[in-house]
Amino acid sequence: MMAKAPSPLEFEQAAKAALARMPDEFREQMTGTVLKIEEFARDEQLASVGLANRWQLTGLYEGTPLTEQSVWDHAPMPPIISLFRQPLLREMQETGVGFEELVRHVVIHEAGHHFGFSDEDMHALEKMVRD
Repeated sequence: MMAKAPSPLEFEQAAKAALARMPDEFREQMTGTVLKIEEFARDEQLASVGLANRWQLTGLYEGTPLTEQSVWDHAPMPPIISLFRQPLLREMQETGVGFEELVRHVVIHEAGHHFGFSDEDMHALEKMVRD
């Protein structure tokens, strides 16, 4: 168990480090993506993924995946990857997974949504970032 829980700034730094370790071809396509660290998901965020319990959502991608974007679309809002600190802290405590490892896993999973990846593709991307 940790002596002191990582701060929102430490979460942001770990999330940025995970994105920075992505292969160039993926990292370049993440330019403009906003990273947010929140204590919990808002009700509308929970509803968007069919959840009611705020402890169940550790991360969320909000945006249009690259596979669904069109040159005819109006300038979209930048994609957002949100990490929810309290559920992540609880997951770390319950599973024993390390801080950087868990943040990296969630960030890469949410980035995978930006690319329209399947779960299998997300695991492959995570392996690239980890190795």
